[in-house]
Amino acid sequence: MILRLVAAAWIILSAAAVASAHRLDECLQATLISVERDHVLLSIRVIPGVAVSSSVISSIDSNRDGIISQSEQRAYAERVIGGLSLSADGEGLKPGLVSADFPTIEQMREGIGEIHIACEAGLPDGGIDRRLVLESHNQDTATVYLVNCLVPRDPDIRIDAQKRNEDQTHYELDFARTDSSSASARHGWRPGMRDAIWTQGTASLFRLGMRHIAEGTDHLLFLLVLLLPAPLLVMGSRWAAAADVRHSLLRILQIVTAFTVGHSLTLGLAAFGAIRVPARPVEVLIAVSIFVSAIHALRPLFPGKEAAIAGFFGLIHGLAFASTLGELGLGLWQRLAGILAFNLGIETMQLAVVAATLPSLIVMSRTRAYSFVRVGGAAFAGVASVGWIAERLAGLKSSVDIVVNGVALHAAWIAAGLFFVSLVCWRTQNCRAAKTASGMPSAAGP
Repeated sequence: MILRLVAAAWIILSAAAVASAHRLDECLQATLISVERDHVLLSIRVIPGVAVSSSVISSIDSNRDGIISQSEQRAYAERVIGGLSLSADGEGLKPGLVSADFPTIEQMREGIGEIHIACEAGLPDGGIDRRLVLESHNQDTATVYLVNCLVPRDPDIRIDAQKRNEDQTHYELDFARTDSSSASARHGWRPGMRDAIWTQGTASLFRLGMRHIAEGTDHLLFLLVLLLPAPLLVMGSRWAAAADVRHSLLRILQIVTAFTVGHSLTLGLAAFGAIRVPARPVEVLIAVSIFVSAIHALRPLFPGKEAAIAGFFGLIHGLAFASTLGELGLGLWQRLAGILAFNLGIETMQLAVVAATLPSLIVMSRTRAYSFVRVGGAAFAGVASVGWIAERLAGLKSSVDIVVNGVALHAAWIAAGLFFVSLVCWRTQNCRAAKTASGMPSAAGP
């Protein structure tokens, strides 16, 4: 039965990948803005959909020879940049091309090709409060525009606000340039700490922590699969009947707390450079943690020790969290406040996910249907983890991210549906038990 479920999960992964890997229509132009001390960087991604790929290709391949030459790449990149208007405090800036990376024509025709264009412009001298304005003048009904700003690496640059019109062809960025190091030298450490705590960047890091968990499906998958057998008791080498509600809640609380303590510890140590581990081994070990928790959900590997395992693997997951925080180039007090805000964001989203699934797990664990949910969830996680291990360890291509992210997009509906099904199963089983106790024949028959 388990082998059939694993095979079915693999078929679903493969089929869903084919359905969701190719962009159908419209051309997406996404621009990321990075503000530095004396210049601004624009990273532009152009992703043409299948329906509009022919017109995009023809605009690039000017001689129609089926090959995108270096000169044609540069010409197209210059046209994209030329369609943008960039200004700082009302003074026009002229971005210069830094690099251009193009996919093959076949990839663009399939809707999976991404054009990467990087450009930069110098920032003129100005006051503390600055405003950057980006406009797109090549407005096309077949193009969708997205603009966003990265958290500055420079601790003396603070992002205050972002404003966009409805189609994001007009974008305004308000930022401030301070000098925290000299302020701390003049007034001591307290102003630096106070500014770091109250900066809007701290709120951004809180949201970044929430988004990191929401988009970090491997972290959530590990925790959710480890919670699957938490409401159950062990009999021999198998998961048996459901434990009482108090016991189930206590075990789930222990698992979540241990995972939190584990990743918080390594998040803080790694963010301050106390420990350094290459990214690839960390990502591989995260996939291994999902595989181990999936096997444990099928057959007890460490019954009663789930909290210890969650804490141990939490140490590894914390190293991955720290890699995101470490790339932001924060100063000392900003890093302290940032770690707290980032971790609070992680915990908020993590608790929201657990709260959304906890009632369903406890209610359904008291029905016969729970074995299908537990085994099915474990099989899905096991297949996904094997795909991630192959990707991260051997560099093999798989469609795991596409499928898991596709499932995550419908997480709210899945949680609501699971809760509804759990109530139906619980009600049905109670009704049958009541009829049996009263001597009435069950609707299911003998």
